[in-house]
Amino acid sequence: MNAASTLTARLLAERPRPRGIAGRRYAHWLAVGTVCLGAFLGQLTASVTALVYPALQHRFDAGFAAVEWVALAYLLVLVALLAPIGRLSDLVGRKTVYLGGFAVFGLASLGAGFAGGLGTLVACRAVQAVGGAMMQANSVALVARGVPGHAMRRALGVQAAAQGLGLALGPSLGGLLVAHASWRWVFWINVPVAVVGIAAGWFLLPRTRPEAAPALPRPRPGAAAGPAAVGSRVGPAGGPVVGPEPDGGRFDLAGLLLLGGSTTALLLALSAASGLPLPAWAVAALLAAAALCALALVRQERRATRPILAPGLVNTPGVRPGLAVALIGYLLLFCPLVLGPVLLAEAGLPTARSGLVITVLPAAFAVAATVGGGLLPRGWSDVARCRCGAVLAGAGLLGCALLPALGAPAVLLAGPLLVLGGGLGLLLPANNALVMRAIPAECSAVGGGMVNMARSLGTALGTALPVLGVHLAGPAVGGRAVLLALAAVAGLAVLLSRPVRRR
Repeated sequence: MNAASTLTARLLAERPRPRGIAGRRYAHWLAVGTVCLGAFLGQLTASVTALVYPALQHRFDAGFAAVEWVALAYLLVLVALLAPIGRLSDLVGRKTVYLGGFAVFGLASLGAGFAGGLGTLVACRAVQAVGGAMMQANSVALVARGVPGHAMRRALGVQAAAQGLGLALGPSLGGLLVAHASWRWVFWINVPVAVVGIAAGWFLLPRTRPEAAPALPRPRPGAAAGPAAVGSRVGPAGGPVVGPEPDGGRFDLAGLLLLGGSTTALLLALSAASGLPLPAWAVAALLAAAALCALALVRQERRATRPILAPGLVNTPGVRPGLAVALIGYLLLFCPLVLGPVLLAEAGLPTARSGLVITVLPAAFAVAATVGGGLLPRGWSDVARCRCGAVLAGAGLLGCALLPALGAPAVLLAGPLLVLGGGLGLLLPANNALVMRAIPAECSAVGGGMVNMARSLGTALGTALPVLGVHLAGPAVGGRAVLLALAAVAGLAVLLSRPVRRR
């Protein structure tokens, strides 16, 4: 037992940075660069997968609604695990979990490339998502707590730019790999990136393992959310009690299962309505199951000692609307990425040119996330930046919906996509900064995991809704209806972005 404990301690021990690196003024930017590798890898995987759908349909003789689960399986596991892995990271160390994520991701990518059937490929993608969750649950926290406060917005923008670069490179890289090599290389290409990420993180990330487990916020029953309800428990005299929970912090397995059940049932219902071969009554049954699981999840999280979703964090002023805006932002980003190739193909644009037009969206997102904020007035708050970005995103979506109806050439869609990507590049980094400032420092990994969980849920909905719209009304009408609905959702993001009124 002592030998096992010693081995576990050695595995979890985090290596500090070499003194020659830690003492540099730019050491925190080296750490940000390492985090950007994980952000790049995650978004490269998200955007490159859509390019292999036709090849997978041909290879495995499957329909589009079935092949879609190569992406949805990854996203479902990601949504379910981001928050609990964020909690685990607060306990054992963010650096340890982050580097382990690279290892799991790389090994699962290797297995996915060797998959001999669609079921095996989907299973490998689910394991790949475990590694992705280990990286993403820590990425925002590693950036937010590893750089000086005045540089946080810029650092988060650099991270968002790395995500945008992965998104932008995915379509062109995927097309080249599928055309000149094999769909298997779409997954094998992740392996060398994962190896580089492990090596860089080992030397460049600072040690993060805490000496004691932090207390997660729990809301006082019946009390309004506010500073007194955040980051504390209620003692016998009604005052806050700081420290570990009396039961030692049991893992909220019931919450995890209910979260996974609700999201899985919802996406299965959307897939069934989009052509997945399930009985007609399955859609209503799955929607009912999703609603019941969601209601049970809310009840469970209010009673759990260490809840997955940490209601105390969610009820902190500014966090709940910030999570909603994060979900909306990635919904607005991924819907056009999935829908765009369908609309351009319907307009008769060749595949190569379609890929270049679609690339404008993530490329504009990456550029705006990096330098776009500097083009705005220096005195603008993050709330103003969020609203400006949401308005631009809505305008870009309206342009994407209306230009084809006016008979404009398909290549002109690059203009609205440029506006949409630029707006999202302003919206998401500013919103991330607002959320992370509202979250207590000792719960930063859990909070970062919740931000990434909201992003992943938005990505999953952005992957499923275009398929549903095209299936119900055809590419032209259905696609236009989806884009108009997204423009309205962008208006909702404007309303949700508002100053936090501290109590």
